[in-house]
Amino acid sequence: MALIITEEQKLLRDSATEFLAMNAPIEQFRELRDDNYRAFDEGLWTKLVEMGWTALTIPEEFDGLEFGYTGLGQVLEEMGKNLTKAPLFSSIVLGATTLTESSNQELKAAWLTHLMDGTKRFAFALDEQTYFDPTSIATTAKKANNQYTLSGKKTMIIDGASADAFVVVAKTEDNEINLFLVEAKTAGISISTDVLLDAGTYASVTFDQVKVSEANRISTAGQGSNLLNQILNTACICLSAEMLGMVSEVFDQTIAYLKEREQFGKRIGTYQALQHRAAIMFSEIELCKSVVIKGLQAIDEKSEDLDQLASLAKAKLGKTIKLVTNEAMQMHGGIGVTDDVNIGFYFKRARVLQRLFGDYSYHLDRFARLNKY
Repeated sequence: MALIITEEQKLLRDSATEFLAMNAPIEQFRELRDDNYRAFDEGLWTKLVEMGWTALTIPEEFDGLEFGYTGLGQVLEEMGKNLTKAPLFSSIVLGATTLTESSNQELKAAWLTHLMDGTKRFAFALDEQTYFDPTSIATTAKKANNQYTLSGKKTMIIDGASADAFVVVAKTEDNEINLFLVEAKTAGISISTDVLLDAGTYASVTFDQVKVSEANRISTAGQGSNLLNQILNTACICLSAEMLGMVSEVFDQTIAYLKEREQFGKRIGTYQALQHRAAIMFSEIELCKSVVIKGLQAIDEKSEDLDQLASLAKAKLGKTIKLVTNEAMQMHGGIGVTDDVNIGFYFKRARVLQRLFGDYSYHLDRFARLNKY
């Protein structure tokens, strides 16, 4: 498939650009930060639902639009440009994908409609270490009669403090990875909230002998690891789409600054050294566009190369977002590290996104192993 988007996907991207410019400019990010690090604006979330963005990847049999991840990626890219704070990634990319990829039809029927209309939100509980390692799962799920007892602690849960339910990754007694749907109000759950460098709120959740019905087991026997892998591939590619939006916006803001800032009587954009550095950034961003669109298309096509493409996207965007934000900060000079300009917000957000779901080194190593290097 050609590395271009369809006319319908372009129209969706254009509508997202216009909508976010009016309803979620970068100033809203600043306001949420200054309002005691509020996670997101409920009014904006309602509008996102009304735009149909929460239904883009939901199958038509559950009244979704089934527009695909390539379409959703255009929305995420535009949200990245504005640093839009909303639980679209946590509840839809992670939560809804988990259900749509599972074979538990009862859970799909019970929850997908609520995820689409925004009345319920999911959070994905995976990480337990200070680094990303999806194979290192200490949380246990012990079965007795028709229910499981979950015990363990999860960290770095995106939008976890406001979630109605968690998708919890745990190991059953046969040492098999499985996924469970656990409502946030279930007895034995305690939640603490952390604010990180990007002004985002993340949760740490402790599960202390939490009882979960067997009907809430998302993965079937022997399929937990494959389901988790599919979710993580999707997350990496969709996160890369958001990062692409960020690097594009940072580049545009930096070029605009080079054209207006004067030093020693000349605009600094006329200096050849800065032009060369800008050209390098431009070239890297163009490569990233192809990598992201290929990854999004691979999800929709259920490509056999999805593992490789997911790691390629996350590694490439992780490296490029570090390059571009570093260069942007240097080219802005001292004002770049102050609160008077917005470029610092992108710099800080980039540092968190680089680590989420695996950093550059993790995915470079994974890509090499998958290709038997």
